[in-house]
Amino acid sequence: MSEEEDLSFRQDELPEDRSLIVVDDDRPFLTRLSRAMESRGFEVRSGHSVAEGLSLIRQQPPAFAVVDMRLEDGNGLDVIAELSKLRPDARAIILTGYGNLATAVTAVKLGAVDYLAKPADADDVTDALLAPPEEKAPPPENPMSADRVRWEHIQRVYELCNRNVSETARRLNMHRRTLQRILAKRAPK
Repeated sequence: MSEEEDLSFRQDELPEDRSLIVVDDDRPFLTRLSRAMESRGFEVRSGHSVAEGLSLIRQQPPAFAVVDMRLEDGNGLDVIAELSKLRPDARAIILTGYGNLATAVTAVKLGAVDYLAKPADADDVTDALLAPPEEKAPPPENPMSADRVRWEHIQRVYELCNRNVSETARRLNMHRRTLQRILAKRAPK
């Protein structure tokens, strides 16, 4: 199937209401994802913060939403909760570089239909948004390695402990020096 046929096939799958908001504080990523979603037939509005996301939802609740978990002014779950309240039939997904099970469960309870690790490509996002309600989207082509998942978890706990190495090591039941060596290295692929 050619790219043009694939694009028209996907646009045929879109419902009548193609409104989508994308909320992410990483401006280059936000721009790329917004353009990619527009090319897939969505009518995209975007914001960089929880406040902008809430404003977009209150102006006109969209049928779809892609929201980053961690934003400069708060938590993307607040945006998901507001969307779920104003438009219960909306399909929303959370994007994050700091995945953990508890946050994924909370996101789903608040109305998200999926939880994707960054960097997610536009095809993964589209598949998650358009997956039938009873089905899950297909697994990503390039999932994170086990080493990367571990590293992301350590980074998340480190951030939640306000970058306190001793407290992070205690919570992870890890020796402080071991944690310092891990934090000094680059993220695995």
